Amino acid sequence: MSSIDTSGAEIASNGAARTNPLYFAAWRWHFYAGLYVVPFLMMLAITGFFMMLFTTYLPEYGDRIAIDPSGQLMTISEQNAAALAAVPGATSVAEYTAPLTATTPALIDVVSGESTFVLAVNPYSGQILRQTVDGGTWYAFLEMIHGTLLIGWIGDRLIEIAASLGVLLLVTGLYLWWPRNGRGMSELLVPQLSAKGRALWKSLHQVTGFWISIVLIFFLISGLSWSGVWGEKFTQAWSTFPAEKWDNVPLSDETHASMNHDGEKSVPWTLEQTPMPESGSFAGESVLPEGTAVNFDTLYVLGREIGLEGRFHLTAPASPDGVWTLNQNSMSYDGSSPMIDRTVHVDQYTGKVLADVRYADYGVAGKAMAVGIALHEGQLGLLNFALNAAFCLSVLLVCVSGVIMWWKRRPAGASRLAAPPVPQNVPLARGVVLIAVLLSMLFPMLGLTLLAVLAIDLALLSAMPGVKRAVT
Repeated sequence: MSSIDTSGAEIASNGAARTNPLYFAAWRWHFYAGLYVVPFLMMLAITGFFMMLFTTYLPEYGDRIAIDPSGQLMTISEQNAAALAAVPGATSVAEYTAPLTATTPALIDVVSGESTFVLAVNPYSGQILRQTVDGGTWYAFLEMIHGTLLIGWIGDRLIEIAASLGVLLLVTGLYLWWPRNGRGMSELLVPQLSAKGRALWKSLHQVTGFWISIVLIFFLISGLSWSGVWGEKFTQAWSTFPAEKWDNVPLSDETHASMNHDGEKSVPWTLEQTPMPESGSFAGESVLPEGTAVNFDTLYVLGREIGLEGRFHLTAPASPDGVWTLNQNSMSYDGSSPMIDRTVHVDQYTGKVLADVRYADYGVAGKAMAVGIALHEGQLGLLNFALNAAFCLSVLLVCVSGVIMWWKRRPAGASRLAAPPVPQNVPLARGVVLIAVLLSMLFPMLGLTLLAVLAIDLALLSAMPGVKRAVT
């Protein structure tokens, strides 16, 4: 006796597919990849949505609090003094962030002991509107979950495995979705809302999965670009801006990643691994009038003179050989265009510009990531935010519908996973093998995971029939 799946493919009672064994092999891989990926996709969709909400409409440091732009603007030094006076034990200002608009406050990072506080300051009156521990926001907490599960590099690797398997899930899903057995495209492009039970959930799963597939691969790739292996060791390392372009500028052992805030990335992706320049040489281009002091006030004026409009960041040297940095970029949510990126380093002793990197100076990957991250985080306006929110909901729908499909398909009271049947005599077409090899080469963690699964199946499960029955 045999049963018929909603796809029309016939499954033999002994668990083997009588027709199209390649279909069932893809379904089986899709199923097992989904077991691992679904919890991670749901976590990424939920945390990603709220991160996007906090950065675009509910910023937590107070940088969008409305103020009355009355009176005369205080100097940067006066604003810094007001911030220092508000924090007991404060010793220095680490960074000044110019207001987004004339009706919003400045942000000032103040160091007190081992802690850094971010203060929203009215630049007209010096009034402290909000004080927050640097990194002590819901956004920073969600970003650490989103990137590391709060367990450091181990969490990073687990998420990278999930994202890599997500690519496999997408490829196998599209193969399963492809019209066959007389089905038309319309059935696969429009959900069959008149269907009942598992057939309805399968239609929702397939149609929603297809429509979000292009966006999903974009999110997976842009997310993987931050990962510890495919991102840090491969893609980012190959696409890092070369510091050698700064002619005869001494370089530090510190990289630009050292400028990221607690729990929050604020440095352009292509610069993170680029070494920082050092102060204390005769290198650089003179831009300040001779004898001008190098401080927050003079460098703020310099920033405006070189074209940094609206919000930008002015970071003080962190060491005797450190540099002043003027920075404006999409990673810090400084504007609606990802092409505003500009990073300028100034020698703290001579006031000479040691480096000036703009979006136009990035390589192809750097430019793509600058734009991609802005899209990924919903920074390009209300439409971008709305589409990203719809995408997050769609990911949840695909995940939930997949789980419901499995639950409805498994036998009542079954003590095993009830995986798709093991097909016999799967044709190892050269094209299929080539695709698997290419995916494994492109995404190392995917290749290692597939090898690990194969090793476990051959070495462990084969020797433990009871366990093997439970997971099939």
